Amino acid sequence: MNILNIVADAKSGLTSGLNMVSGGAASGVDVSSTISKITTFLFALIGIVAVFVIILGGFNMMISSGDPGKVKKGKDTILWGIIGLIVTILAYAIVNFVLGQLGLNA
Repeated sequence: MNILNIVADAKSGLTSGLNMVSGGAASGVDVSSTISKITTFLFALIGIVAVFVIILGGFNMMISSGDPGKVKKGKDTILWGIIGLIVTILAYAIVNFVLGQLGLNA
């Protein structure tokens, strides 16, 4: 067996393997699109939860009747909701940047 045949066989095997992973004709599934859809859904869900936490904190402040402990709890809830929203936005940006650098952005 010739060394060129071995290299050619290895190259064709690698290429077909990469086509299957990247969603080529062999697999019928677009991996980059699937990853993008999953991350978008998860970050949207987390963002919605963070907004509801902020609303819950505001509601707790409204019904506190001036009780300093309840007002502080409401403010803390709003603060943690905002922090969660900022972390979610930054995580979404980082994931999209990394996927873009890997060429997986759909």
